[in-house]
Amino acid sequence: MRITVIGAGSMGHGIAQVSAAAGHDVTLNDVDQERVQDGIDSIESNLAEGVERGKVSEDERETTLENIEGTADFEVAVEAADFVIEAVPEDIELKKDVLTDAEEIVDKNAVIGTNTSSLSVTELASALDHSERVVGVHFFNPPHIMPLVEVIIAEQTDEQTEQTTVDYVENLGKEPVVVHDTAGFSSSRLGVILGLEAMRMVETGVASVNDIDTSMREGYNHPMGPLKLTDVVGLDVRLDIAEYLTEELGERFRPPQILRRKVRAGKLGKKSGEGFYVWENGEAVRPAGEDHR
Repeated sequence: MRITVIGAGSMGHGIAQVSAAAGHDVTLNDVDQERVQDGIDSIESNLAEGVERGKVSEDERETTLENIEGTADFEVAVEAADFVIEAVPEDIELKKDVLTDAEEIVDKNAVIGTNTSSLSVTELASALDHSERVVGVHFFNPPHIMPLVEVIIAEQTDEQTEQTTVDYVENLGKEPVVVHDTAGFSSSRLGVILGLEAMRMVETGVASVNDIDTSMREGYNHPMGPLKLTDVVGLDVRLDIAEYLTEELGERFRPPQILRRKVRAGKLGKKSGEGFYVWENGEAVRPAGEDHR
């Protein structure tokens, strides 16, 4: 298939990478060429690391890169696509604009996907004339490593769109789970509530950041503790999602003050260099607030 990914950030370039690695012709698009190139550079870095670790062969690296092209021209990016996936920031109006613009250009049989992690796919689909071909395709961060993809079925999504999406996800070598559209889907509702409770525990002095994360990692076999995961996702992203889920599902999702304070201070996690941890060269080196030893 011809896959177009709109948005070359951490999620978008990851989706482009796994699609290209599976043999699809991929176009990566963003608002300017610098952002597009940053996304392609990140893909090259991911693949180089994969080769170094023995997870990716040189031939696989070269083939993946050959299958990807980048452009800042939106029309050129989407006009020939069989499957468009938007991976722009979690702003419902922005996503509606991107999806409706894509619908005006793509073939009538193309699937139009959104990588939203919590917003209503039904509401997003309602902005389009042919809402039956809209579907949620929720990849997990980082997409080139995480094996799960939620396929979110809006009220309007037809059976052909659902099947095409499930087939696409399986072709990537990933595990699709089909979820009917509801606030937070399944993974975000569970993941966010765990992260928020971990923050409240830090806020009230129940345990340290490191001990809370160690408890979930070693006691429940989570690959990453909820506070480190929050740093990876972005504290600003988690705050936006929590506020949305509070509106939709109630007070149990209300963000704790520690999250609000860190976001106001610009401590957004890995991308800013500090959140619940201090980050250096992409690695968490110590919990924030601890003296450097």
